[in-house]
Formats: sequence, structure tokens, C-alpha cells
Amino acid sequence: MSRLTPIEYADASPAVRAVYDDIKTSRNVPDVNNFWKYLAHDPATLKRTWESIKEVMAPGALDPLTKEMIYLAVSVTNGCGYCIASHTAAARKAGMSDAMFAEVMAVAGMANETNRLANGYRVPIDAAFGP
Repeated sequence: MSRLTPIEYADASPAVRAVYDDIKTSRNVPDVNNFWKYLAHDPATLKRTWESIKEVMAPGALDPLTKEMIYLAVSVTNGCGYCIASHTAAARKAGMSDAMFAEVMAVAGMANETNRLANGYRVPIDAAFGP
């Protein structure tokens, strides 16, 4: 477990406060969550990560709910409890129902199973899947 403690707004450097302010404004929340408070120990990583997340999760060809469900599925696959909680909450806020959550879990679980089987058997890629 980390020996670090979260950096609260009152204790943050001006550079960290600037990122915190952008997060709070962008997400319309009163405070940043713990993930950002721990990343604040490295202000460059905090800023880079926030900028990247803003760009990736911004409106695009995929709607916000789809993006959150993909993030959730990858978080489950990677076993990140924090990210599972965060992106489940975000997906629910974006409209994910219990039935949708169940399907995301089923798809993620099936993909993990078949990925391991294909890798274990070293199945060659079919020519039909090529460019």
C-alpha cells in the first residue's frame, strides 16, 4: 500500500490547483476524487493524465456511455478496483442500466476467456481477417 497521502486543494501547489480547478469545472463536481489527489504528488503526471483523459473521453464518434462502458470493461480486465468503481458510477450516470452492466461484464469475461484460449493454442490468424 502507498505511503503517500492525498493532496488536498488547500495543500496543493498552484500547478496542481490549476488541474484540480479544470477537473472540477469540466466535470461539474465540488472536489476531485482520490485518484487525482494521489497523482498530484507528481504534477507533470497529473496534468498529462488529465489532459489525455479529457481528450480521449471527449465527444467523438463514440457516445459518452459507450466510452465509459469500454473503460469499465478494460478496468475489470485489468483488475483495477478503483477504476471499476469510478467508471461504473460514470457509466450509470451516463445511462447504463443493470442489464447493460450485465452484458458488459459478460462480453468482457468472454473476451478474456477466448483471448487466453487463442493465445494458449497459438491459433494462427485466418487469412479472411487480413487487410
